[in-house]
Amino acid sequence: MRARPFGPSAVLVEVDGPAEALALAAWVRTEGLPVVEVVPAAATVLLDGTDPAVVLDALAGWTPEAAAPAGGLVEVPVVYDGEDLAYVAERWGVDIDEAVERHAATAFVSAFCGFAPGFAYLTGLPDELAVPRLDSPRPRVPAGSVALAGTWCGVYPTASPGGWRILGRTDVALWDPDRPTPALLAPGTRVRFVRA
Repeated sequence: MRARPFGPSAVLVEVDGPAEALALAAWVRTEGLPVVEVVPAAATVLLDGTDPAVVLDALAGWTPEAAAPAGGLVEVPVVYDGEDLAYVAERWGVDIDEAVERHAATAFVSAFCGFAPGFAYLTGLPDELAVPRLDSPRPRVPAGSVALAGTWCGVYPTASPGGWRILGRTDVALWDPDRPTPALLAPGTRVRFVRA
C-alpha cells in the first residue's frame, strides 16, 4: 500500500488490485474515518473531503490481508444471444452452452463503478478465461448488454460506444436515481448471472 496526499483535502491510496481496493474502501467506511467520499477503482482508493494527515495516520491500522465483507447478492437474468458469444466459446475451447454455463457459474463481485452511471466492473472471471477487447470499439452497444473484456465482466446501463465482447442482454435497471442506492451493482455487491 502506498498513500499520499492528493490535493488539499484528499488522499490517494495505491494497492495491488481490485480486491484490496474494495477491502480498503470497506474498512474506511467501517472504521468511520473522517472522509466525505470513498472511491475505489482497479488499484486505487480515493479518500476525499478530509485532512490528509489524519487519514494517513489512520491508514497505518489497515492491513492488505483484510478481506472486504461479503455484500448483498443480486441475480441478473440474461438472454444469452450476444454477437460475441460464439467467439468467447471458441476462445474458451467449449461449445456455446458450456460457455453460458461457465459464465453463469462464476461468482462475480462489483469492484468499482465507472465509465457510465451504474456501470460496475465485476471481478471473478479466472485469468484463463480472459478475452481481449475488440480491436475497434462498436459505435453503439445497446443498454443491458452483458459483456467481457480481459477478466472483467460488465453490463452496459445505457447505450454507448464500447469494445467489450457481448455475451447477451438483460432488462435489469442498473441505475435509478430514485433508489436509496442508485447503482444496483454498487461496489461490494455479489452478482450472479442466470439464464432468462
